[in-house]
Amino acid sequence: MKLVKNILESVKPLFIKGGKLEKMYPAYDAFETFLFVPDHTTKSGSHIRDAVDLKRTMAFVVLSLIPCIIFGMWNIGDQYYSAISAETNFLNNLIFGFWKFLPLLVVSYAVGLSVEFAFAISRGHSVNEGYLVTGMLIPLIMPVDVPLWMLAVSVVFAVVIGKEVFGGTGMNILNPALTARAFLFFAYPSYMSGDKVWVHGASVDGYSGETILGALASNTSSWNSLLWNASDAFYGFIPGSVGETSFIAILIGACILIFSGIGSWRIIIFTFLGGYLTALLFNLWGINALMSTPAHIHLLIGGFAFGAVFMATDPVTATQTNKGKVIYGLLVGFFAIVIRIFNPAYPEGMMLAILFMNVFAPLIDHYIIESNITRRLSRLKV
Repeated sequence: MKLVKNILESVKPLFIKGGKLEKMYPAYDAFETFLFVPDHTTKSGSHIRDAVDLKRTMAFVVLSLIPCIIFGMWNIGDQYYSAISAETNFLNNLIFGFWKFLPLLVVSYAVGLSVEFAFAISRGHSVNEGYLVTGMLIPLIMPVDVPLWMLAVSVVFAVVIGKEVFGGTGMNILNPALTARAFLFFAYPSYMSGDKVWVHGASVDGYSGETILGALASNTSSWNSLLWNASDAFYGFIPGSVGETSFIAILIGACILIFSGIGSWRIIIFTFLGGYLTALLFNLWGINALMSTPAHIHLLIGGFAFGAVFMATDPVTATQTNKGKVIYGLLVGFFAIVIRIFNPAYPEGMMLAILFMNVFAPLIDHYIIESNITRRLSRLKV
C-alpha cells in the first residue's frame, strides 16, 4: 500500500489548486480517501465525533452484506439448475451465480459512481460516500434476469432524482436503493413481477419460478406445504430477489450492524414486532391466502427481513430519536403487512412501506422533540 500512497502523492499536485487537473480534484480525493484515512477533518457541523470516517462506516455496512451476497449467488445457481432439472453441486451453483450477479454489480457501481463523480466535479465538492452501500444494495434487491439497461436507468433515476436533487448524501428524504426498485416496479412492471423473472431458466416448460408472495397473492395452492415448513424460507432455498431470500444470512448481517453500533436495533426489532403483530391480527379473519398466512412466515418471505435490517435502518432517511425509531419501526412493519394483504397487486409491501415512512420520519422526530421541550418547560414552571 505504500507504493500506492507514493503514486497518489506524486500526482496530487496535478489536482490541487493551480494544477492542470484542478477541476478533477473531487475524483482524485474520492480515490485517496477510499484507500487511505483522510488527512483532513470537518471544520463545522460534524455529527461523527470519533476516529471512524464515513467511508469506513459505509465499508462496514458492505461487510455485513457479504453473507447475503454469497448465499444469493449460490441460490441463483441452485434455482437455475433446479429449473432445468440438472445435477449440480455447491461450487457449480456459486460459480454460476457469481457470473450472473457480477454484471448487475458492475453496472450498478459504474453508472452510479459516474453520476456521483459528475455531480461532485460540477459542484466542486468531494464525492459522496453513500453510494458505496447503495451500489451494493441495488443489485441485491433486483431479479436476477433484470435487463442491464433497465438497471442502469433505475440507478441514474435513484442517484439524480432520489438523492442529488436534494443535495447529495445526507440530504435525501428517500432511500436511494428502494427508489431505484420502485422506479423499475412502476416503469417496467413485467420485469419485476410474475413467475419468470426471479429464476434464470424459469422459462422452460412446466416450471414456475414464482415467489411465495406472488403465489399467495394469486391464491396459488402449490406453496401450502412450504408455508408450514418454514425451514426453506428461513434458509432461503426459494425464488426471489438476489439478496433477500435467506433469513439466516440477513440475520448474520443484522448482528454485525447491531454489535458494531452502525444499525439501530430499535428499528430492526420493532419493525419485526410491528409486522408480526399486524399479521397475527389478520390471522383472526383469514379471508384470503395472505390473511391466513402464519404471522412468522410473513417475516421470512419477500423482502421483509432484508428491508427491516438494511433499508429501514438507513441513518439518513430513518428517524433519529430513540422514541422515533420505535414508532418508525412499528409503522414500517404495520404498513408492510397491510399493503401485502389489501393490495395483492403490490405483494412486496416492504418497499412501499419504507418509502412511505421515509417521508414521515422527520415529522415523527419533530413531534417527539417538541414533546420533550414542552415537558421540560413544564418542569421549569413548577
